[in-house]
Amino acid sequence: MKKTYQYSLFALLIIGLYSCKSKTVSKSDKTGWNYNEKEFGGFQVPANYDRGAPGPGLVAIEGGVFVMGGSAQDVPGQELGNYNHKREITVSSFYMDETEVSNTNWLEYLDWIRQSYPDDYEYYYNELPDTLVWRRPLSYNEPYVDNYLRHPAYGEYPVVGVTWEQAQRYCTWRTSRVNELLLRSQGYMTSFEDLYGTGKGRKKDQVQAAPRPEGPFNTDVYLNGQYDDRGKNAMKDLGTAANNPTGKKADAPTRNVRLEDGILKQPYRLPTEAEWEYAALGLIGNTQYENIASNKIYPWDGLGLSSAKKSTRGMILANFKRSKGDYMGVGGSLNDKGSLTVSVRSYLPNDFGLYNMAGNVNEWVSDVFRPTTFEAAEAFNPYRGNYFQDKKLLEPGSAKIAVDKYNNPILVPATNGKKQTWAEKQAALAASTATDSLGNTTVASSYVADQRGHRDRQNELYGEITLVNDKSRVYKGGSWDDQALWLNPATRRFLQQDESTADIGFRCAMTMLGASEINPRSNNNFKTKPARKFNAKKI
Repeated sequence: MKKTYQYSLFALLIIGLYSCKSKTVSKSDKTGWNYNEKEFGGFQVPANYDRGAPGPGLVAIEGGVFVMGGSAQDVPGQELGNYNHKREITVSSFYMDETEVSNTNWLEYLDWIRQSYPDDYEYYYNELPDTLVWRRPLSYNEPYVDNYLRHPAYGEYPVVGVTWEQAQRYCTWRTSRVNELLLRSQGYMTSFEDLYGTGKGRKKDQVQAAPRPEGPFNTDVYLNGQYDDRGKNAMKDLGTAANNPTGKKADAPTRNVRLEDGILKQPYRLPTEAEWEYAALGLIGNTQYENIASNKIYPWDGLGLSSAKKSTRGMILANFKRSKGDYMGVGGSLNDKGSLTVSVRSYLPNDFGLYNMAGNVNEWVSDVFRPTTFEAAEAFNPYRGNYFQDKKLLEPGSAKIAVDKYNNPILVPATNGKKQTWAEKQAALAASTATDSLGNTTVASSYVADQRGHRDRQNELYGEITLVNDKSRVYKGGSWDDQALWLNPATRRFLQQDESTADIGFRCAMTMLGASEINPRSNNNFKTKPARKFNAKKI
């Protein structure tokens, strides 16, 4: 049995109504105090929370258990690191980009940099993809050096020549752009019309534009209260409502949106290797009531690489190199139709609704590469690469976080693996301001969470020639320049995080919060009773 789940508007509505909506809560079921009323202290709890639709470009992926590396095929001569160690794991539900990030998407990023920092040529240059990846000594690819990134003929093709580090910075930028649009368009911050004085029916010389903020919007800086920008629909701060002259809720002071309000989107990020492999397989289309009818070795059913449907019979299902010299088929009857990359919406999506999870371009994932990571990794959301960081404070004891010249928080290595006691925290604060006899500031030791030392399987390679190190990052999926072997979701390779090629791109992911189920099979659920009513006057 097979079902293809297309995430339409109806599906998103079901997601919101069925699995994401919490009941209206008007008072505490543990203390009896009312919520959202200034007379009761003003503690605010969002009523009818609904996580709603995912961020722009994303598709909801319902998580579950699967065998990581389970789709691997025995191929003579393949090295240890080409496949994952087979292990049963569970992946939480999450969101993933429907398509790879395109050239147009990246040019939008570059244009924002140009407009926001017109004189910062270094920033713009650092985010330019390396178009020289197209140059090869015995191949005439020079036209792609000049045209692939910028010419509209390739606008919807996946961006390449981007490093893992550049992809990470794009995710950070995208997060803040999405959240700023959400806050301004819904009136929590000053609207764009008021910000630029461009409202309908108004002339610029007749409108006093609102003061421009200092530096670009950043989600973390905003959540820390370091933006003084409130729109017409700004949140009311009921906790301080008693300080206003009238005492009315309408006259209460306003505040920034908080994480507790459930309005802002989670950060865009690179998917973990486990998330990527799970999403690529799309076993949800082969599953009914926890029974997997058949496994897959590609993101589609069957052992073949071409369509078996009558209307499209024989058509190749992905963009890859069929043999050492066959990139697109025979002239007059092209098959995969791509001599190099193709549009990010080519071929059929898999059962999660994701395009090009095999072929077109390989894709960066967030993990550090080790040949046998998943022999020892956690069974729940396995990931190799934890290096915890904290936001640097503007000054010791300050509530404000320090930012760089691009208004992004400055991150420093975490120094503890657990919450400190108050006394420990004060001692650490005193140490951070202390100086030695030479006048140097004392530096606290960092805390590294990932496995290192004797438990790190990298050590087995000592004494041999190896390129594996702590900056080796995994990429997956196969590309236009790879043969069919690499289309298997279990395959894995690595490249240094500051390097790029003409066959590696990426797509973003986002953590899903709340209920894991997003594809309910029925309305059968355990019934629960509402909280008992409490009346303090009758005690």
